Amino acid sequence: MTAAALPAPKAAGVAGVAGTALAALAALAGVALLAHRPGIAGSAPLWFWALVVAAWAFTWWANQRMSLLALPAGAAERTRDVAVPLLFGLTCFVLWEVVCVGAGVPLVLMPPPSAILERLVTSVPTLAADFNQTFVRAVIPGWALGSAAGFAVAVVADRVPFLRRGLLPLGNFVSALPIIGIAPIMVMWFGFDWHSKVGVVVVMTFFPMLVNTVAGLGASGHLERDLMRSYAAGSWDMLVKLRLPAALPFIFNGLKINSTLALIGAIVAEFFGTPIVGMGFRISTEVGRLALDMVWAEIVVAAIAGTLFYGAIALVERAATFWHPSYRPARGR
Repeated sequence: MTAAALPAPKAAGVAGVAGTALAALAALAGVALLAHRPGIAGSAPLWFWALVVAAWAFTWWANQRMSLLALPAGAAERTRDVAVPLLFGLTCFVLWEVVCVGAGVPLVLMPPPSAILERLVTSVPTLAADFNQTFVRAVIPGWALGSAAGFAVAVVADRVPFLRRGLLPLGNFVSALPIIGIAPIMVMWFGFDWHSKVGVVVVMTFFPMLVNTVAGLGASGHLERDLMRSYAAGSWDMLVKLRLPAALPFIFNGLKINSTLALIGAIVAEFFGTPIVGMGFRISTEVGRLALDMVWAEIVVAAIAGTLFYGAIALVERAATFWHPSYRPARGR
């Protein structure tokens, strides 16, 4: 029977399903603690792996029941929407921990989450310095400069047709350039400090913003434009009061894409020359020393920072484009 064919539990079963979810968490915690016991860590017997499979199957079933639970729109539904991916993510981390510890996977191949967490706790000063160098001094300025420049050029290109026809193909060309080819050039131009990383980020974020803004400025319909002209609106009024508001979803889409590109670009650029600080520098040097727990700690910090950055932009987008049809509740709720 497929997931779609399973009967959805009624709202009256909320307490029962919540209890099942807690039981699933307890089962996951049990196998994670059991994996670290002497005689199991490094050489887990067959019965232990059978227990792990049973705990995983039970957690899968609990998550499935929570996903199908019929809830009224509101706090209960939002809580369920958070609990389901949270339980799924915890399951993945526990399985990662159990496999690495129970099977005795060497640290240089794949450190368990517990080792990564320990490294995160014990290396806070180093991780904070790397975060400041990469994210605060390179990602944020590069993202802001590249996005602002792309937006400004898009507004000009929208008014000058030959610029629009010339820049968009050029944007596709530059977007296809490998970052490993751009980064060494920027290091030679701007030096080994954060300035060259900002240059790489600007190059990577300029054209996505340009393309999205140009597309957004053309999103307003002919009826809306004719209505504005009937009110004797000039070009400036048309731009500010109609075309830019209609382009906001496209502009925020470019900002969200650039938030990811900026972080990737800054980290990769640090592989080609940087002071003895930065996420990319730390990853490259610790890989050479086979300190994979530190490498994963840097990856975790980068992932959290990138997720929060993307989420902050999405929250601003939600507040600025609340009128967009994608935010309207579905019918029947």
